[in-house]
Amino acid sequence: MTIQTITPFLWFNDNAEEAAKFYVSVFKNATINMVTHYGDDMPMPKGTVMTVSFTLDGQDFMALNGGPTFSFTEAVSFLVPCKTQDEIDYYWDRLTADGGKPVECGWLKDKYGLSWQIVPASLPQLLGGDAARSNRVMTAVLQMVKLDIAALQKAADGKTP
Repeated sequence: MTIQTITPFLWFNDNAEEAAKFYVSVFKNATINMVTHYGDDMPMPKGTVMTVSFTLDGQDFMALNGGPTFSFTEAVSFLVPCKTQDEIDYYWDRLTADGGKPVECGWLKDKYGLSWQIVPASLPQLLGGDAARSNRVMTAVLQMVKLDIAALQKAADGKTP
């Protein structure tokens, strides 16, 4: 058993618990572990949610209701390696639902503004090999919004127009 030593800490304005519940509904093997609340003489009203700890598929996260001081940017994203196209479609559809936005090259922003990369687990192997193969696959990736495993495999094999 590996002990996790780094936990992503996500700053939300005032909807950390809502976001955590959403992520737990999207990912399998996911739980909300603990919710804490603001008390007297704290930056937010007493009784409102302060932090939510949750786990997604073995990865621990902490979410904070810290106010509008900070927001998410594309400089940080979470990579979800998927074994099948059905898995890519599942995460893509769930994370772009209700106000999420497709971006490009397998990237999306969820309805809370957090960036995700939904990619084939095989992408490193598809990009590996000789430079021509890598260039074909990368060219295909750059033309896609949601990634298509079959199309990327064809590009790797040199079977694209």
